[in-house]
Amino acid sequence: MENCLIIVDNSNVWIEGQKYSAKAKGVLKTNPNDRDICDPSWRIDFGELLKQVSEGQNIVGAILVGSRPPQSDSIWESADRSGFKVIVHDRNAAGKEKAVDTELAVQGTAAIYSQPTPGVLKLLSGDRDFIPLVNMAAQKGWETEMWAFTSSFTQYGQMAQTVTRIKPLDHCFNEISSYGFTWPVPGSPTV
Repeated sequence: MENCLIIVDNSNVWIEGQKYSAKAKGVLKTNPNDRDICDPSWRIDFGELLKQVSEGQNIVGAILVGSRPPQSDSIWESADRSGFKVIVHDRNAAGKEKAVDTELAVQGTAAIYSQPTPGVLKLLSGDRDFIPLVNMAAQKGWETEMWAFTSSFTQYGQMAQTVTRIKPLDHCFNEISSYGFTWPVPGSPTV
């Protein structure tokens, strides 16, 4: 059985998943210049996410990094219970995410170098900031997969062209999804 290392950029998966869910429910933006609509009810089933992404391979590490949510949010506890090593960073004074991509690259590099034999790096992000991590993994003999919603990357973009394989999260959306409440509420405006 081949080993795999799963690295998750929580913000990328979370935001793109919310957009995908809104579109799947038929809630679309009315003006092409507007931002995509996000489904606030969409949640990630972290246990199912690990199962789908690992594809039956032996998981040698599962790392999820993101920004600190509100105190009442249990997202990190859920991810931790599902088998992820969870690392959380505070946002800056302007509310912007900081240190997440760097943390993912550092944690991924450390995990790859700690393995005696190469495996498959499964990166859950379409962000090209991770190209150095992908290149380093390939130099160490690892195969590389980008798992992302198709809305978060360009098929012929740098990141997509750098990895060994592209695995759209769109294909396992139903399996990795749960919902915190009903949205949109019938008869109410959605935007």
